[in-house]
Amino acid sequence: MNKVILMGRLTRDPEVRYSAGDNSSAFARYTLAVDRRFSRNNGDGQSTDYIPCVAFGKSAEFAEKYLHQGTKMVVVGRIQTGSYTNKEGRKVYTTDVIVEEQEFAESKSAAANNSSNYSEAAYTPSREEPVQEAGDGFMNIPDGVEDEGLPFN
Repeated sequence: MNKVILMGRLTRDPEVRYSAGDNSSAFARYTLAVDRRFSRNNGDGQSTDYIPCVAFGKSAEFAEKYLHQGTKMVVVGRIQTGSYTNKEGRKVYTTDVIVEEQEFAESKSAAANNSSNYSEAAYTPSREEPVQEAGDGFMNIPDGVEDEGLPFN
């Protein structure tokens, strides 16, 4: 099985190109900066990996329209390796993530601040407090509300 799930931020705007011909289709290249859970050498080493991603077709058009540097994304795809010979005649090996699914990992308001307030998302107001929108774009449901009115039963 070849499946990859990544969450990180775009290091720059996607580079989008279109293939020539009657069946022209888009492809987009972007790099995700993905933080490691643990850093090497007791915090003194690199704690971020920069992973090249390639999207095709509608996914590439989506990337061109909506993604930009700093956008936090979740990408699901597969690893693909390849090689080519560069101008100096040396063989270069490549590893890319071929994007199968991509979605935003934060709300627009959190993206504008470039940080999420996760403590707000876990807070549930009491019955006396008004229901407020959490920082992640979802609304908290007060205690005592019956599940029968919710659409996902």
